[in-house]
Amino acid sequence: MAALPEWCVALPDAKAMRAIDRWAIDDQGVPSLELMERAGIGVARAAEQLAPDGLVTVLCGKGNNGGDGLVAARLLRDAGCEVEVLIAGPPEELKGDARENLLRLPGEPPVQLRAVRDRCAAIIDALLGTGFAGEPRGAIAEAIDAANASDAPIVSVDVPSGVDASTGVVCARAVRAAITVTFHAAKPGLWIHPGKARAGEVRVLDIGIPRGAPNTADIGLIESAVLGLLPHRGAASTKFSSGHVQVVGGSRGLTGAPRMAAHAAMRAGAGYVTACVPASVQRILATGGLPELMTNGLPEEDGSLTDASVDAVLDAAQRGGALALGPGLGRGAGAFAFARELARRAPVPTVIDADGLNAHAGRLSELAARAAPTVLTPHAGELGRLLERSSEEIERERLHHVRAAAELARAVVVLKGDDTLIADPTGTGVVALSMGASPALASAGTGDVLTGVIAALLAQGLPAFVAAAAGVQLHAAAGRAAAHTVGSADSVIASDVIAALPSARTEVGRP
Repeated sequence: MAALPEWCVALPDAKAMRAIDRWAIDDQGVPSLELMERAGIGVARAAEQLAPDGLVTVLCGKGNNGGDGLVAARLLRDAGCEVEVLIAGPPEELKGDARENLLRLPGEPPVQLRAVRDRCAAIIDALLGTGFAGEPRGAIAEAIDAANASDAPIVSVDVPSGVDASTGVVCARAVRAAITVTFHAAKPGLWIHPGKARAGEVRVLDIGIPRGAPNTADIGLIESAVLGLLPHRGAASTKFSSGHVQVVGGSRGLTGAPRMAAHAAMRAGAGYVTACVPASVQRILATGGLPELMTNGLPEEDGSLTDASVDAVLDAAQRGGALALGPGLGRGAGAFAFARELARRAPVPTVIDADGLNAHAGRLSELAARAAPTVLTPHAGELGRLLERSSEEIERERLHHVRAAAELARAVVVLKGDDTLIADPTGTGVVALSMGASPALASAGTGDVLTGVIAALLAQGLPAFVAAAAGVQLHAAAGRAAAHTVGSADSVIASDVIAALPSARTEVGRP
C-alpha cells in the first residue's frame, strides 16, 4: 500500500483503527480500560458544554462504544449531573471493558432502550462504533429515530450511529450529531458525505495511544502544507517556462466559461494562456477585458467546435504545457466528437471538465489509453453520466464511485463538493480529501475556475495528483478569502474567487 503524501492527515478506516488499538494494547501494553476511560472523559466534557444543566440521556450499545458511554455517564453523575442510561438489550449481556464500566456505574442502573424523555437537555449517542456497516435495525434503529426527533443536542461517540466510519455511507438512518468526539484520529466517514452532514463539529481526542502507531490509512485530509509545493517564478523564468495553458471550449452563448478558466489559469501562475474557441466567438473573448489572453479561432460548425478543429490545438500542444478541455464546449454531436478525439490524441497533461466530461458519458474507459496524465473534475451528476449511474447513487457512495472512475479511466478524478475527493489512479486506493468549508464556491463558474487552476499547475510541471490536490486547496482558500473580501459567502461570484487566488497562495506563508 502506498504511503499518504506528507501534506495529508491520515484518516484511518475501521480496519486500520482496529490495528492501531491492537498495537497499543497488545504491543505497547496500554490497558484497554485506560483507553476507554480517556474516551469517556472527552465525551463527558462535550456533553457538559452542550448542556451544563438538565438531564443527560446516554444511549448505549452492547460493544466498546457503549462502554465509552458508560464511562461518560459515571463521570457526569460524579459531577452531580442528572443522567439516565438506556442500553440496547439486557445489561447483563455486556462483556469485557463495557461490563466492567457497567459495574462501576453509580446510581440508578441502566434500563433497556425506550423513548427519549422530552425534558432531556442533551443526548450521548454511544450506540454503534467504527466497526458498524450496513443498516441499523430493531431497538438501535428506534433509538436513532428517537434521538433525532428530540430537540436535545447530541454528542456522538467516535462516529454518529448509522454512519459507516470507513466510507461515510448512510444506508437508512443515522444520528444527526451536534458534536462528534472521535478518538486518536478522525475517520473518513466523518468527512465524506452523507456521513459528514451527520457528524456536526468533529473533535479529535488523544486517548493515550503511543506515538509510532501503524499507519495503513489510504485516505487523508489535505493540509495547507500542500500549497508549499506550488511553483514560483524565479529570476530566470520566462512566460514559456511558467507554463502554457490552452483552454479549449466555448460555443455560441457559452463564452464566459472559457474566459473564466483562462483568467484563473493566469492567476494560478501560468505564464501564457490561449483560449481556443470557435472562430465566430473569438472576438468576444479577445475584447472581453483580458488583454493578456491570447485567442485562437478554430474551425467550427454553427458556433461549435468539430473534429476538424483538433489538429490546430494539437499543433500548439507540441510545444508542451497543458490543456483545459470542456468549459463552455456545448453538447452538440460535433463538439462531443471533437472532445473525444482531442482527449485521445493530446500529448500533454489535460484537465477535462464540463461538456468535455459529458462527451465521455458511458465511454470513460476510452480515456485509459491516453499516454499523458489526465485529471477529471466532475460533480456528482457528471460522474453519474460517466459511470452510467444516477447522481443519487453517486452521492450515496461517493468514495466507492470516485475510486471506480479513477481506476476505469486511469485518471486522477476530482469529485467536487463540500467534501471534494481526489482519487489516485495508480491502483493504490489513495484518496485525498478536502475539508471544504467554502460555501462561497456554490456559485456558477467556480468549477471553471478550478479547471483553470489545475491546468496551470499541470503546465508548471506538478504531477497530476499533486496538481489536483493543490488546486482544490488553493481554490477553497480563494473561496474563503473572497467571502471575507466581499463580506458574505452568499454574495461571492466566480470572478471574486479568481481575484482572491493571489492572496490564497500565501496560506502557508510564502508569497
